[in-house]
Amino acid sequence: MKIAAKHSHLNGLEHIQVHKEHLWSEIAAAIREVDANACKTKRSKEKRTKDVLFYSPIAINKAFKRAFSGRGWKEQRVSYWVTDEGALIDKTLRREPAEQRQLIEAAGRRPIQSYNQTDFVKERVAVEVQFGKYAFVAYDLFVKHMAFYVGNMIDVGVEILPMKAMQQEMASGVGYYEGELYNLIRQGRGVPAVPLVLVGVAP
Repeated sequence: MKIAAKHSHLNGLEHIQVHKEHLWSEIAAAIREVDANACKTKRSKEKRTKDVLFYSPIAINKAFKRAFSGRGWKEQRVSYWVTDEGALIDKTLRREPAEQRQLIEAAGRRPIQSYNQTDFVKERVAVEVQFGKYAFVAYDLFVKHMAFYVGNMIDVGVEILPMKAMQQEMASGVGYYEGELYNLIRQGRGVPAVPLVLVGVAP
């Protein structure tokens, strides 16, 4: 596969290229390593495209996992505790998980354990490969990357998406670069408040 387009939000791309240039090279190399044609294994069940082979998101994700894992990128999780009171969440969200739970219990509320997970992290750069439903892209950009950034675990989030031309050869409902770029820019220059790189890929 290849990088067909990219967008820098809050100087995310510039940060990587200046401070972690080797990581940008690794991201580009991992993308090049993925053979999109080998992932065209999903047979359509719809009448109008019956028996046409589509790109399989599962196969693509597996190929990206091999490519990034082989370069030392690892999945990362961050656990935290939530409850039903906004003021209490605001008070606890920057504390360590154990202290979050204690403070919630001390306030007489029920602590609920939760977590955020990101696909690949290396040297404070997170990469999400998103070939799933379009709603997951917004979750990545506004929740996952933000949580890791606010938690001081990353400096930049990278979101890898198919270009529209590739998305048209996938099952319905998959997010695509051009549409998500529009959604990101529509929010305004400072939203979300985390440096990001949107990457559009093509076969």
